[in-house]
Amino acid sequence: MKIKKILAPADLSDLSQAGIRYAMELARPDNAEVLVYHVVEASGEWLLWHGELQTVDSLVQRHKLLLAQFVKVACGDSVSRVSVRQEVDFGVSYEKIVEKAEEEKADIIVMSTHGRTGLLHVLIGSVTEKVVNGASCPVLSIQPVAVSGASRVRAAQAERANPIR
Repeated sequence: MKIKKILAPADLSDLSQAGIRYAMELARPDNAEVLVYHVVEASGEWLLWHGELQTVDSLVQRHKLLLAQFVKVACGDSVSRVSVRQEVDFGVSYEKIVEKAEEEKADIIVMSTHGRTGLLHVLIGSVTEKVVNGASCPVLSIQPVAVSGASRVRAAQAERANPIR
């Protein structure tokens, strides 16, 4: 299967950088497009900026700038070797990610997992888990500590290029 489009959600955390990097490395052999997608969740913290109420549009515009900076820091020179598009939306993360994957006809979603366990996982659940359950395309969940170097990415690419039959 040739991958043409990869949806790579980013929550702008250090942990989500691993998923973005992996998506870009995965895109290179097939010249696939990577859509780095950030969803701003509705919360008091984000709706108030310096004590003033923000509109959704101003919030999304600010996050577009934050996403551009995030991608630059997270991926550096990889951005110039892959077709990358960036989008920001407002809503419930897992719902918007599933909708965006369908809308864009993504071949795969590549996203980091934050590895929450125990009570925190029970209380808030996992965005990755909810995406896996709702997505109509495959979802590759990356644990940030597992992607410690390019050797892991090269191994995955080699396996993809020469699958065991």
